[in-house]
Parts: sequence; C-alpha cells; structure tokens
Amino acid sequence: MGNTSNRPGIRAVHSVDRVVLTVPDQAIAENFYSDFGLDVQRTGDKLHLKTFGNPQIWAEVVQDEGVKRLQYVRFGIYAEDEAFFRQKIDELKLGTAPHRLGTADGIWLNGPDGFSMQLVVAAKASPTVRSAPTVVPPTPPGKGAAPARSKAPRVRPRHLSHVLLFSPDVLRSVAFYRDVLGLKLSDHSGDGIAFMHGAHGSDHHLVALAKSHASGLHHMSWDVGSINEIGLGAEHMKMKGHKHGWGVGRHVVGSNYFYYVRDPWGSWCEYSFDIDHIPADLDWVAADHPGEDSFYAWGPDVPADFVTNHEHPR
Repeated sequence: MGNTSNRPGIRAVHSVDRVVLTVPDQAIAENFYSDFGLDVQRTGDKLHLKTFGNPQIWAEVVQDEGVKRLQYVRFGIYAEDEAFFRQKIDELKLGTAPHRLGTADGIWLNGPDGFSMQLVVAAKASPTVRSAPTVVPPTPPGKGAAPARSKAPRVRPRHLSHVLLFSPDVLRSVAFYRDVLGLKLSDHSGDGIAFMHGAHGSDHHLVALAKSHASGLHHMSWDVGSINEIGLGAEHMKMKGHKHGWGVGRHVVGSNYFYYVRDPWGSWCEYSFDIDHIPADLDWVAADHPGEDSFYAWGPDVPADFVTNHEHPR
C-alpha cells in the first residue's frame, strides 16, 4: 500500500480511515476481534482495531448502553483537497458539530442515512495496487503441504478492505457518496445493493450499500493472503465458539473469496482474499447485475439472518 497515489484533477476521499462503533460490552468485543486475528489495543476507554505490523487504526470500539451501533465513519483526504471539501460542504449546508465520540479536527458533515462523517487529512490507507497473495515456500519432496491441525498458524488480516453499510435509500446514498465525497460506482443490482470505489485507486469497493429499513453496519471486510487463510480463520473462529458464519464461497461482484463470521451483536466480519482492484488510471465500467448474478458464484446456502439489521430492529 502507498500514500502518494492520486488521480490528477479529481477531488475525492481516498480511504476509509476509521469506523467508530459502540457496543454494550467492550470486553466481549475485545475477545471477538482478538480471536478474529486483529491487533486489539486498549487506549483509555476505547478499543483500537489494528492489523499487526500496521500503525493504522482501522476501527474504534467504545462501550455504550443499548445495542451495537455504527456511530460515524471517517474518510481520508489529501491535504491539497481540504479547502475544496470545506467549501463544498459549506455550500451544500452539510456541516455539523463534531460527534460526541470524535475529535474536533477535520471536517464534520451529515451523511445521507442519519449518521455523521468526518473527513481528515491522512495518509492513503486503501491499497494502491492489487493485494498480493501470501508467499508460501515450496514443499520439499517427501513432506505434506498442509499443516497439522494443532500447529496451524493464526490468520492475521492485512488491512480493512471495505465496509458494507445499510441504507434505506441505496440510490440516494450512491448519489451522495459520488457527488459529495467523489467515490465512483463500481457495480450495483437495481436499488438493492451498490458498490463504490475510490477514484485514487482502491479495491473494487471501499463502501458498499445494502437496502434496509434503517442505517447501520452490515460488515467490515478484512484482506487476507490466500483461500487457505480464509479456511484457517473460519476454523479458528468456530473453535473459539463463534460458530455462526457463511462461507467459504466466492462473490461475483468484486470476485473475492470469503468467509463471514457473525459478531456477538448480529453484524459480520469477513475474511476476504483476491478482490478485484481498480487502479487510479482506470475508468471501471459499472454494470447493473441481475439479482442472481450479484451475490455469489458458489458457496453454501445464505444464512436466513444474513441481511438483518440488528442495530435498528423493526
């Protein structure tokens, strides 16, 4: 990943810099995300979710009463674009006060689905090139390639690939992310789901939007280096008691291999490998996919609660 890639003349956010959540029990969250393979660091009253060997804070988890709740999303921008975004957000009258859990820096604005957003000048955290598979040394003759089950290595995700957010009006949200934040539509399926990428180079989607009766977080997707790592991660989570999941399978839109594990509050974390990448100098042609071709190419049956919005129960 790099922090210098940009597309000249384009004003757009370049990364999902941080996702901020509240949960009713922080200790349970610490256990879940540690089991998932993240570097969970406690800082004051916050849990910072990081990937090992990377200083980026991908998500922040704070304890609060009630259900798990998406509080705000923070996007990274280039320093040379800050004045442009300040003026645009002022002209559109989208500005708002800093979130109670946030910092006073950057630019705060109202999102289209009832939660705040923050734009901050930050190093580019989204991948500038396609993520490379994990390099596996060749197996010497006379040895088996698979590890013993008792000695299987822990899976360590490498970066946050994307977030999928619930939206009561997917097409309205697409227009907001395109016209205000500068994201580009990658693909969609009618008004049910849409995928948007960063104009300065990113995975096939930085942000995806799925139709629901209210806003919320459906899942955070974390990049790993092989299908084998997806399988090992899935098995480890099951052994740790996180048995409710979906996969292993392969998506059509984005093309990545996946395994989703449900967190204790009904949203999901995804192990993802080999997602399509859209470089800064490529104009990806968005398509409207039929429903049966927009979800997955192969995999087990979808759990009945996979698209349930537990943040805002009906």
